[in-house]
Amino acid sequence: MELKNMVALVSRTGRHMQRYNFHGHRQVVGCIPYRYKGNNRGTPSAVDEEEIEVLVITSQRKGKGMLFPKGGWENDESIEDAASRETVEEAGVVGDVEHKLGKWNFKSKNNETCYEGHMFPLLVKEQLEFWPEKDVRQRIWISVREARKVCSYWWMKEALELLVDRLTAQANEDKKDIGGALSQGRKSNL
Repeated sequence: MELKNMVALVSRTGRHMQRYNFHGHRQVVGCIPYRYKGNNRGTPSAVDEEEIEVLVITSQRKGKGMLFPKGGWENDESIEDAASRETVEEAGVVGDVEHKLGKWNFKSKNNETCYEGHMFPLLVKEQLEFWPEKDVRQRIWISVREARKVCSYWWMKEALELLVDRLTAQANEDKKDIGGALSQGRKSNL
């Protein structure tokens, strides 16, 4: 087995390496793992929402709903590395961390603790058979429509909308560019 395919089967624990912003709020990072239905070769030429699937995971606490992988950003890693690590630990998927969707300030469910959350899209390249939190979480590929219903956190739902807007707009722009290039080619042949 090649070392590049090895994944530590233990999650990082403890708060001693955690980052905090200047307000003293713990900084957390996460990803929205996604893929395109029926397309194993990357980005399709045109995307609408129905062609995107996202991976949600169960909360560690029973009955607390579904969410996207996220966790603490630690002092010894870049924000992208933290997002990738959390996604491997909690959801058992590997992929390309893309440009950040945004930053949200939110309170914990009990409204006592404030956090600063950063979310990234992650285009999934590989789904692992074994991962650190396999025994405490379930992972489920679902439609964007379903994710809007089951995701427990408002700020993650906002990040999902930004991702969908980005993916559908990007595909539509690519389509326009191709169409424009074709029409320009036709004009120059006249």
